[in-house]
Amino acid sequence: MPALRPDTSVKFLKGIGERRAEAFARLGVRTAQDLLWHIPFRYLDASSVTPMAQARVGEDVACVGTVIAKRLMPTRSGLRVFTAVLRDASGLLECAWPGQGFLDRSIQVGQTLLVAGPVRFYHGRQLNPREFIVLAEPDGDDDGPPAGRVLPVYRATEGLSHKAIRGLVDRHLEAMIAFSTEPLPETVPADAGLPPLPVALRAVHRPATLEEAEAGRRRLAFDELLDLQLMLARARLMAKQGRRGVPFTLHHTYTRALAKALPWPLTADQKRALKEITADMTAADRMHRLLMGDVGTGKTVVALFAMLLALENDHQAALMAPTELLAEQHLATLTQLLAPLELRPELLVGRFTPAEKAARRKKLASGEVRLVIGTHALIEDTVAFRRLGLVVIDEQHRFGVEQRARLTAKGEAPDVLLLSATPIPRSLALTRFGDLDVSTLRAKPPGRGSIKTGVRTAPQREKALAFVHQQCAAGRQAYVVLPVIDESERADLRAATTAAEKLQALWPDLTVGLVHGRLKPAERDERMREFRAGQIDVLVATTVIEVGIDVPNATVMLIEHPERFGLAQLHQLRGRIGRGAGESYCILLAGESVPPRLKAFAATNDGFRIAELDLAERKMGDLIGQRQAGDFELRLARLPDDTDLLQAARTAAQEILARDPLLAQTRHQALRARALQRYPRAVELFRTG
Repeated sequence: MPALRPDTSVKFLKGIGERRAEAFARLGVRTAQDLLWHIPFRYLDASSVTPMAQARVGEDVACVGTVIAKRLMPTRSGLRVFTAVLRDASGLLECAWPGQGFLDRSIQVGQTLLVAGPVRFYHGRQLNPREFIVLAEPDGDDDGPPAGRVLPVYRATEGLSHKAIRGLVDRHLEAMIAFSTEPLPETVPADAGLPPLPVALRAVHRPATLEEAEAGRRRLAFDELLDLQLMLARARLMAKQGRRGVPFTLHHTYTRALAKALPWPLTADQKRALKEITADMTAADRMHRLLMGDVGTGKTVVALFAMLLALENDHQAALMAPTELLAEQHLATLTQLLAPLELRPELLVGRFTPAEKAARRKKLASGEVRLVIGTHALIEDTVAFRRLGLVVIDEQHRFGVEQRARLTAKGEAPDVLLLSATPIPRSLALTRFGDLDVSTLRAKPPGRGSIKTGVRTAPQREKALAFVHQQCAAGRQAYVVLPVIDESERADLRAATTAAEKLQALWPDLTVGLVHGRLKPAERDERMREFRAGQIDVLVATTVIEVGIDVPNATVMLIEHPERFGLAQLHQLRGRIGRGAGESYCILLAGESVPPRLKAFAATNDGFRIAELDLAERKMGDLIGQRQAGDFELRLARLPDDTDLLQAARTAAQEILARDPLLAQTRHQALRARALQRYPRAVELFRTG
């Protein structure tokens, strides 16, 4: 048979054929290259099998034995328990799978199984397998138990079992590795303490130990992160290049006046962020920076200094917010801060009449309006600027890439400052925002009240509600937040409506309002305006309350079923209170017991610490999909565990692109081809024209 090629169809590999090729296609495996990169998602360690007679209650063990009997047992709850008795040379052991009666169809007497899990006492020793693998069928065609081996477990599909895939990969592994050349200079993986690519591929598919498999996975994860960092670094380079005109110059006319007029001193974090932003804006390249800070850390003030620097240089500045309510809030804040400077920002939002919009557009085009705050109305085709020098986008994740690009296209390569109130761990920021420079605000300016967080259980519900009523009766306001209970919005609306009606009946002296997902944006904004104006005492909400809404008098938040929220989401909700000078209270109303994760949440108000906990809890897969551009997912890297690999990949990517920005050199051709294959968006980033 001729040498195997990466693009050889799997149907031509011995042992596969047409039918199995169709099954492989459902797994995204169509070529020999795909099969080689069909990496195991877990391993079973058969290298240290415990004899069944020595399996002790309370231990976690792996055993290999032959099924000699099986049965289904009903329980009082209606769930059926599947049990199988296994035998090896040392004796017998019963295995039980509660609620998995379907296994009676797949596990047969005479099969040899590898089972792994804890041993408990239930009428004798009983193993509850977390996982199992059929090692041999009753017909005896198999080679028998693979003693002394670590078994890879692959994603499987109907008509193609884990065991079949394992055998096929093992059969063709050496031929597939033969066409896998090392795409990196050998010093790159060596500097990161990682094995060469062929060694890593052999280690993940045919490991002698779990440690060897992990070493192989880390090398492949490094490659995945390197390709991503190459794409992001190239995107960053392209976004920053191309400024036409003279870089901004520090004149200190407006910025110094604002510093003197502020009622409080800037925090050390704000000063550092301003230094970074000023350095960007006075440099020849465009600024492309993300300013990330927890709720209340003063991002708006920092952004205002940047906008004033643009104004000092006879340019205009635009601040785009995702909702009219937020835009109005920014207008009120900036108007107050700029009053001593005799500057007045203007507003442009969708609800304006055609005449009002036309008047604003005329002032923007002539340059009479120098600082504008708006919503999507800013990116309408009819809006033009005389000399747009800085674009600030608040809650940047709420806007698509195209929307952000449409605003920046209204100027001659303006600087871009993105704001985010969602604290993001460094490891996640380097993957989601690796194409941006990042400034971080952690410390809060003086004048912010503290937030006390408490977790209460169902028996304490009445007492918690009494506290909310007491605070509102004293003139404060409160949020009551309900989780998404059902996938049906109608069910959520019904539950929320019922909750609001019950609270109104319970508290006839208070006004209870309701915000839910089925309200039109204009209605939702109007309800929030009423709450901000104090016309509503208690606001019941079914969805995440609008990010950034500032109601200083709202000092209490009661969150129902907090265990159904992610930690980062809980922190985002909690950020709606604590916006005034007084003390605020967040009450998590859990069920009968308090999960440890909620205790950890209640113990800290540090959004970055909570984001780390959230990342560790949810892992990267759930979070990476929130990215709005790039079309990528991490399949091999595990964050935050692989943060060291991420940093090494970022450094390597920067060094490679510094020498060869287009990856055009011969030694980088394989690396370029892989990056283009893995991340299709890289095609535009590495274009040569």
